[in-house]
Amino acid sequence: MKIIIAGAGEVGFHLAKLLSYESQEITLIDPNKVSLAHADTHLDIRVIRGDATSIAILKESRVNTCDLFIAVTSSETTNITICVLAKQLGAKKTIARISNTEFIHHKEEVGFTKFGIDELISPEALAASEIELSLKQSSFNENYEFENGALTMAGLTLSRSASFVGKTVKEAAQIFPELHFVPIAIQRFGTQYTIIPRGDTKFKRGDNVVFITSEGGGDELCRLTGKPNKALKNVMILGGSQIGFKTARDLSEKGFNVKLLEGNRDRAFELAEVLSKVLVINSDGRNVDLLEEENIRDMDAFIAVDANSETNIMSCLVAKSKGIKKTIALVENMDYFELSHSIGIDTLVNKKLLAANNIFRYIRRGEVVAMTKLNNLNAELLEFQVNGTSAVCNKTIKSIDFPRSAIIGGVIRDGVGMIALGDFKIQEGDRVVVCCLLKSIKRVEKLFL
Repeated sequence: MKIIIAGAGEVGFHLAKLLSYESQEITLIDPNKVSLAHADTHLDIRVIRGDATSIAILKESRVNTCDLFIAVTSSETTNITICVLAKQLGAKKTIARISNTEFIHHKEEVGFTKFGIDELISPEALAASEIELSLKQSSFNENYEFENGALTMAGLTLSRSASFVGKTVKEAAQIFPELHFVPIAIQRFGTQYTIIPRGDTKFKRGDNVVFITSEGGGDELCRLTGKPNKALKNVMILGGSQIGFKTARDLSEKGFNVKLLEGNRDRAFELAEVLSKVLVINSDGRNVDLLEEENIRDMDAFIAVDANSETNIMSCLVAKSKGIKKTIALVENMDYFELSHSIGIDTLVNKKLLAANNIFRYIRRGEVVAMTKLNNLNAELLEFQVNGTSAVCNKTIKSIDFPRSAIIGGVIRDGVGMIALGDFKIQEGDRVVVCCLLKSIKRVEKLFL
């Protein structure tokens, strides 16, 4: 697949990096010499220095043969302009990064596809949604919803109190036959290896396990792992960035009691004017004494979305030491994901990863409806639409020649999520959620063509 990316900033570079690993033909356009030099040195891609709004530059990138054009510069107006031009010059599909979420909410009404923009993404809005979902499922360190919660991916670390520690997957299924969840990936404590569990796979203390749950399965999982899903009400947010603003606004509208700490006086007053249901405090949230004054011990959750990743991590560690149930930190460095559980932060959020997940489904073969990469695990979770011509159609799961490094986690039929076991028969129109290691993705894709 030929993919052109306009913008070599943090999102653009990360996308180019991930896509180049997939052996895609990538061209990266940016006017900044330093950014391009870094990408050219570290990635196996083609780089073009110049303004992507220039028709000459777009023609130089061979936009007329492009399968996917992604505009992720820091300016949403520039991204929209670039995508319109790219589409007119022959790009098959275009995606524009935007910050104004009104565009997404009114996408159909405005008719962006008529202009030549096939998809809009907002990393800030994706991060705010991720934070909100993490608060909804407070016991889990990783969450993702398919079809508005028909099926949910939930990740957690098994403690000694988990009732199925020491049992195999098959033994656990026999003891708890009516449960609405299934394990789809395991990372052993202290290792970087991802295991796709089978019947004889044994659960061990310290395992980081990812489950697929149908309705009600999340609560069952919490009870069996000894991690009750506590209701969260009082939330403190550090940082009045776009993510901080969107998170505070959305949570306050859903009945949360929200305090927002912002160090910049002008920004704090600006936020206070538009966030009528939020208590905005002009102060440096890194000050431990101030956090005590603002009754941090009474908070149920602490969310750090400052511009500095290290500040977010340290603030969350302080909050955790004060007995906060749930801590969430926004980080830019992907390496921090490997440290999150060992240092005690519940959930890490990364804009680049969220944007990449949202875009990646467009390069997968088959009818991919949604996808996400599992944090810290060498695996992807994909939701496929089953067509009448798909190799899996009208077959039971146990009769499908499925690679051992992949597993079907569940099926959504007519909007209802189901945990699908061996005798389940897949039908046309079903949406099948599959977890697979990267090495088996191509084999899995062929089954859903």
